Amino acid sequence: MKLQAGIIGATGYTGFELANLIHRHPHAELAWATSESSAGKRLSDLYATPNDTLLIRQEDAPIAQADVVFLCLPHVASMDAVAQVRAARVSAIDLSADFRLPDAEVYRHWYGHEHTQSALLAESVYGLCEVNRSSLAEAELVGNPGCYPTTVNLALWPLAKAGVLDPRVIADSKSGVSGAGRSLKVGSLFVEANENLSPYSIGYSHRHIAEMELVLCPYVPDLDITFSPHLLPVNRGILSTIYVDLDPVLSELQIRDIFAADYANEPFIHLLPAGQVATLRHTVGSNRCAIGITSLPRPGRWIITASEDNLLKGASGQAVQNMNIMFRLEETAGLV
Repeated sequence: MKLQAGIIGATGYTGFELANLIHRHPHAELAWATSESSAGKRLSDLYATPNDTLLIRQEDAPIAQADVVFLCLPHVASMDAVAQVRAARVSAIDLSADFRLPDAEVYRHWYGHEHTQSALLAESVYGLCEVNRSSLAEAELVGNPGCYPTTVNLALWPLAKAGVLDPRVIADSKSGVSGAGRSLKVGSLFVEANENLSPYSIGYSHRHIAEMELVLCPYVPDLDITFSPHLLPVNRGILSTIYVDLDPVLSELQIRDIFAADYANEPFIHLLPAGQVATLRHTVGSNRCAIGITSLPRPGRWIITASEDNLLKGASGQAVQNMNIMFRLEETAGLV
């Protein structure tokens, strides 16, 4: 019998990607999907897709009939919805930021809201699969990572864990317009975004820094990260170019061995050969994260490039990967 999945908020970009991933999954099926603005319509009424799932209101969702519920709501809106799912003793995978951070005060600092379900934070597991796989196998509530932190953390975690990463890090990241969501925003309009490249929330102000610190600070307590995100005029994809200082005695072969020790058997990590850098084309349309390693003439100075599809490995694909781990399915099931 197939796993029964529900989606709360199925008409945004991440919800739509999830609906299609579940629709094609060999061991799961979509039991129901909600949309407050489009209840009574079918998904095929809103997107050019053969997926004709009927959309219902959230209050009408038969939560208890699902084995797992994916929540694709804005931050703050997910808090009570996740609590409702967990009260029904159903597993939850939240794609908002509401259950990524274990500390309610850290959440308030970065998101400017009090956490109304802070008791559930202790139950939530941060869903960066390659880092927290053993904990995810026992989880019933997962905070799915943000898109930017997935590239930055996967690019730096092996170095941080090995104790060779200097605290000073510069991460220059660029995201396709779908990362801004499907709601109307002036900066996402075609005339604003096309033939343009716009930095925003640069330095130490973007909320996703909290997730980078969550993963990296246990190994580099005095981490000093400068994060500069940009809006890239493409539909989807993220490319992060990360400038780091490492122990100058390390050769490229030794650094590659550090990455290989953690990622050689990871199905969705693509360590690029020497001389190659990550590009969007390495990963768009897949659940992979591609990582390139480049040395500079100055000893100890390196550039790490990492790319992903922001709607897949950066959101819905990783959510399905989390589901596969939680329910002891083949981790690659339904994913490419």
